[in-house]
Amino acid sequence: MPDPNTPSKRTLLLSIGGAALTAVVITFAAVLPAEYGKDPLGLGRSTGLSRLWAPKEIVVDANAAGSPAARREAAPFRADVFEIPLAANGDEARRNALEFKVRMPKGASLVYSWQAEGLEAPDDMMFDFHGHTVADKSGAEVSVADYERSSGAGANGSLVAPVDGIHGWYFRNRSDKPIKVRLKLSGFYELVPAGAEGNLGGIAPLAAK
Repeated sequence: MPDPNTPSKRTLLLSIGGAALTAVVITFAAVLPAEYGKDPLGLGRSTGLSRLWAPKEIVVDANAAGSPAARREAAPFRADVFEIPLAANGDEARRNALEFKVRMPKGASLVYSWQAEGLEAPDDMMFDFHGHTVADKSGAEVSVADYERSSGAGANGSLVAPVDGIHGWYFRNRSDKPIKVRLKLSGFYELVPAGAEGNLGGIAPLAAK
């Protein structure tokens, strides 16, 4: 006589099929999103399981370039806009040329953007981007760093100061019309006082609007 507690073949097949279906659902709904980052059903995204998956990490040497990729700065961050007027070429007082620099310790950085407004021909603007240490009464040698010497109506870029000192531009207008250089700086630097080396023209930042 058959044992009434023994499940029939139909019941066994249904149980096995249900277990297999459950395993498939769990695989697609939970395992794939959490372990492999694949979410074919979209349930991993809605339940947050896909956030559990992370790709294999490869550690990169942040100092491979020879200097730290991230560093703290002693100087406070600042951002300024300057307008540098340049007279037409041939000005008797030679106001068609002017040098403007900011003070930076070695390793400090800034981002710059400048544009010559009113310039008709880019070749009429000559600029010399450089920096140097400041001479003192001891007669010590001055270290000079040349960054870019060219002509053009504008430039954008960044600078990491290679030496303690003053860094900036010598602008010269070679056109027959007065122009204005609009210079934007942001980073870790200090302004050179008006009348001092690097700011003999007494250029001050525009007031913030």
